[in-house]
Amino acid sequence: MSYTGHVVPGGPTDTRVLGRATIRKMSVSEMHNNVYLITCTATGEQLLIDAADDAHRCLGLVREGTGRLGHLVTTHQHWDHVRALAEVARATGAATYAGAEDADALPHAPDVRLRHGDVVTVGELELDVIHLRGHTPGSVALSWSDPDGHTHLFTGDSLFPGGVGNTKNPGQSFESLYRDVVERVFATHDDDTWFYPGHGDDGTIGAERPHLDEWRERGW
Repeated sequence: MSYTGHVVPGGPTDTRVLGRATIRKMSVSEMHNNVYLITCTATGEQLLIDAADDAHRCLGLVREGTGRLGHLVTTHQHWDHVRALAEVARATGAATYAGAEDADALPHAPDVRLRHGDVVTVGELELDVIHLRGHTPGSVALSWSDPDGHTHLFTGDSLFPGGVGNTKNPGQSFESLYRDVVERVFATHDDDTWFYPGHGDDGTIGAERPHLDEWRERGW
């Protein structure tokens, strides 16, 4: 079956097979958190994005790939994205990564503190780190440009189909997040870019670009 990007907690993994990588997506918890596994085709090296909850299922997702995990990225510090982080890190021995400004708030201190412009290398895959401020101080997205296709962008809770992430709580800033999403995502990624958010279904930059002014006017 073809990849749709629609997953539900407890349901099956949705798998996207590309020439150089395989992307697996599943959903966990009552918050419908997405967990992603990227596998390098050439080397079998793997990256897990957001060990959000249910360590058993996260480790099962790793086994759906090659069974070994070298890299574990946390997109941001919020509790619903980190509940299985420590257990998965201990079980796999994976190198852990998070945005520098969020690192001290995590239940498991990251081995690598990410900054805008860094690169996470997974086998033959290179994923660019994009710092997106506003939802949390250290939120990061990961962008992989497939030489054989389009770009794949993992946005955490900073960008969803229909708008940017929540900025209604103390310490959050719509102005900062909107500016970063416009300048660091929409200005640098073409319309064919497929993005994978922290909750819910995927989207494309092209489908969302016409609505940027609407987002700014409504303030979310």
